[in-house]
Amino acid sequence: MCLHNILTATSKRDLTNAALWCLLKMQNQKKAYIYASIAVLFWSTSASAFKICIEPDHLDMPVISLLFGASMASAVALFVHLLLSRKLTLLKAFSKRDFLHSALLGLLSPFLYYTVLLKAYSILPAQQAQPLNFVWPLILVLLSAPILKHRIKRRDIIAILISFFGVFVISTQGRILSFRLTDPLGVALAVGSSIPWALFWIYNTKDKKDPAVRMFLNFVFASAYVFLPLLLLGQLKAPTLKATIGATYVGLIEMGITFLIWLKALKLSKTTAHVTNLVYLVPFFSLVVIHFVLHEQILPATIVGAILIVAGIIFQKLPTRPRHCESAAGGSNLSK
Repeated sequence: MCLHNILTATSKRDLTNAALWCLLKMQNQKKAYIYASIAVLFWSTSASAFKICIEPDHLDMPVISLLFGASMASAVALFVHLLLSRKLTLLKAFSKRDFLHSALLGLLSPFLYYTVLLKAYSILPAQQAQPLNFVWPLILVLLSAPILKHRIKRRDIIAILISFFGVFVISTQGRILSFRLTDPLGVALAVGSSIPWALFWIYNTKDKKDPAVRMFLNFVFASAYVFLPLLLLGQLKAPTLKATIGATYVGLIEMGITFLIWLKALKLSKTTAHVTNLVYLVPFFSLVVIHFVLHEQILPATIVGAILIVAGIIFQKLPTRPRHCESAAGGSNLSK
């Protein structure tokens, strides 16, 4: 586009404007990569933060208490962002149906998604739970078929088989011929957590509301959902300083602040593909952090399995070569 504008400039003024526009776009793209890289690095610490918060040897926080503290921290951070950016007034345009929609989204994520995911982290080593949870893009493909009536193509099936073979490699710690999972419940929870997360994105597909406002409401509703069982189970008590810091870190770095940073990257980037591809680095950066922070000995099977999971996702998203078929009307029909 930049080259086209420069080549088609008809005057010196047009040429100058085109060059300045291109320079601005290049600077914005560079900023987009910086923001996206920060988000990726933050997300790469999440797995270790989860384990530190819930492990008995560390903070020993109940899953539901961690989720409540993290949801509250995210809601507060997003509220401050909306206040400073003068977007709180956008809530006035929300109808009763919009609030009900946020209530549904908040139930799916953060509430259900993180409840299941954190429980998986309480059972499995971080090096297993993190990559197993990363299969959600393919679960999204599977669930989109019955809900959005999307057609599952042969490429999707191959991608799913590749990724789930990676899940099997990690779950058996490389002993694939034994067909014995190291912890069936933990594996089921880690993979199963991708179901509410995928449903969250499916029901969020056609939402035209400001994403930061919508996410703020999601966390407000999620906080309310977590508050009720805490109250009923008698676990509502003042947290320790370390527990507060841990829950706040999870809420800001895994959820609130990083979400805003990621939105900024998407806004500055020429296309979403320029920055979303960086997300595929998260499982591998996470393993590095897990090794040095949690001192887990990373198994070769974990690395191989993570590569297979990511390879399946990338394969599913690769552009296909269009086939040109002449229609009866003389036009061309592009199909994947």
